[in-house]
Amino acid sequence: MFNLAKPFYPLFFSLVKNHVETAHLKSLELFHWLDCNRNKILGQSFLKQLEKSFCYQDSRLQQSLWGLNFANPLGLAAGYDKDGLGAGIWSYLGFGFASLGAVTLHPQPGNPRPRVFRLSLDKAALNRMGANSQGAKSLASILTETWQRQPPTIPIGINLCKSKITPLEEAASDYLGTFQYLQDLADYFTINVSSPNTPGLRSLQEGEQLEPILETLQKENQGQKPILIKISPDLDWPALVSILKLAQDYNLSGVIATNTTISREELNTKILTATGKPVEEEAGGISGQPLKKRSTEVIRFIWQETKGKLPIIGVGGIFTAEDAWEKITAGATLLQFYTGWVYEGPWSVPTILQGLCSKLDQHNLTHISQAVGIKVSPNSQRNIFL
Repeated sequence: MFNLAKPFYPLFFSLVKNHVETAHLKSLELFHWLDCNRNKILGQSFLKQLEKSFCYQDSRLQQSLWGLNFANPLGLAAGYDKDGLGAGIWSYLGFGFASLGAVTLHPQPGNPRPRVFRLSLDKAALNRMGANSQGAKSLASILTETWQRQPPTIPIGINLCKSKITPLEEAASDYLGTFQYLQDLADYFTINVSSPNTPGLRSLQEGEQLEPILETLQKENQGQKPILIKISPDLDWPALVSILKLAQDYNLSGVIATNTTISREELNTKILTATGKPVEEEAGGISGQPLKKRSTEVIRFIWQETKGKLPIIGVGGIFTAEDAWEKITAGATLLQFYTGWVYEGPWSVPTILQGLCSKLDQHNLTHISQAVGIKVSPNSQRNIFL
């Protein structure tokens, strides 16, 4: 059924270009309605059609990591489903896992609208959402109800962010409060200290400020759940080395590379149509294709620096199977995307997964894990970057 709509997606995508956030919220409302009505005839019919149209299975793509089973390596990145409204639906759209949030301890409205913009010439998005969130208590309530209807069938992660009203020196207790609300409701957690849209947040990537956060969360966690850190693409290499050392010292389970970038280099978009201002003057982080090269460089560096021992989830500029393969062969075990999914439509999930299987055939590999890091030179990469 949904495959019949594929030729019309570009038209739909064009029609909502001036109502990006509204279209986003309406899609989440629809997903939540489907989940709430999953046991009714209409809901069951829709879910079956979603599964038929968007799910692709191949045992060569299955992996086990952190004691979790991933049917495929392609996940939904944080930022799309901030309040968990679609938590029970993402598996029906073909994702192997999904990250919810970012969620904050305290509810917060985020920045004034408009706050998300398409840069169509660059296949990119600029967002300055400001970590809008209904708060940890609300997300806990929604997930409790969702899992009562149907336990999760794919790994679900939660992206933790500091509340805007919380001073930087109290960040550790803020992250802790959010984690305590949610620690029994997700399979893994991500510490987000790299969004450019919360004032001062990126400074928490510095060792003196990051260490108390890691120590506090791991003391509470006691090794029960995988905890990862999401990093900025705009870090220099020495700063990244410092974060990786802390990640290993505090037994973090992995790194998500990367968040959005504040760089405006080599953009084809010069003026943001919605505001009439030069894009260089507009606040916010950029995702999509302009991030692709840099995020892959960061993935490759982490793989080389840690000798492949710290799992990486690669994010940034994934639109095609070629993009996904590039990140996997640079060292990413898992992948996430959001902007590419929006631009290309939900059919991009099975298309990318089928393409990855074709890549395995082309390279005479029998499993996706064999491709991880195969294009990284263990002896030369550090010299290239440092």
